[in-house]
Amino acid sequence: MNTASSIPYAGIWPALLTPLDAKLDIDIPRFASHALRLLDAGCTGVTPFGTTGEGPSFSVAERMDALTGLVARGVPAGRILASTSCAALPDALALTRHAAEQGAWGCLLLPPFFLKGVSDQGVIDAYRWIIDGVADARLRIVLYHIPQVSGVGLSHHVIGTLKTLYPDTIVGLKDSGCRREDSLAYAEAFMPPMQVWVGNEPDLQTLAARGSAGAVSGIANVMPRLVQHLVKGSGEPAADQQRVLALLQILGGYGLTAAFKGMMALLDDAPGWMRVRPPLVPLDAAEYERLAAQLRAFGIDRGRD
Repeated sequence: MNTASSIPYAGIWPALLTPLDAKLDIDIPRFASHALRLLDAGCTGVTPFGTTGEGPSFSVAERMDALTGLVARGVPAGRILASTSCAALPDALALTRHAAEQGAWGCLLLPPFFLKGVSDQGVIDAYRWIIDGVADARLRIVLYHIPQVSGVGLSHHVIGTLKTLYPDTIVGLKDSGCRREDSLAYAEAFMPPMQVWVGNEPDLQTLAARGSAGAVSGIANVMPRLVQHLVKGSGEPAADQQRVLALLQILGGYGLTAAFKGMMALLDDAPGWMRVRPPLVPLDAAEYERLAAQLRAFGIDRGRD
């Protein structure tokens, strides 16, 4: 990953929404434009194909083509943290190797998530299979903990063992378990030298006070500057916290990815942003109108947020 050393490991990495065309294929030009706009707004990098980006709904070939397309359209490879998570180890290996070959800054990686109730040793073995298979000293991995979605969590034993085995490869943990006490326990155990990022935006200020210097954030798709303020302690901390809580309360009335895409449709005046790939379902017309009215009252301002 020859360009990665110039990119600091701090800052905001939006968990990119994935725009789709009328056939529900990835709209790569819009994808790249969205990523570049976020970089222009001050984000350190972007994270395609995570949970917010519907990553597991796309094939290995689609994800490789889209990553290549981002780079070809001007998104610097060294500012991409590619989610390479797949249920099948060969697929995760192929995506991780491809990201490394493209020069991506790093990879965000879940444990294999189809089989449940697996042992810590099984999770460790899965990560080792991928890391050893890529066999590239430049590889960086941010471990991804979101057990309420994946059904497979990351214990302290798993994280500590992997960090011991691969001290230069395992650089961080994205904790999207949404339990503040767990996030703080991860920070106490592993930070530094690792970074612990939280996916739950209301916890950003708490983790920042503990030393967390970044975030992979879904809200950063639409409010990147607000998320930066929460992490950096700039802006108006109390007001910023209330603003993110109020937004999450609005979004809680809908499917989260569909609601984020509804926000993008409103902000860009681009109905195509509404599309999601099954099994997700887009907002219907009534839901969109209700969400749009709520967001107008809330006061979304792309230039400010």
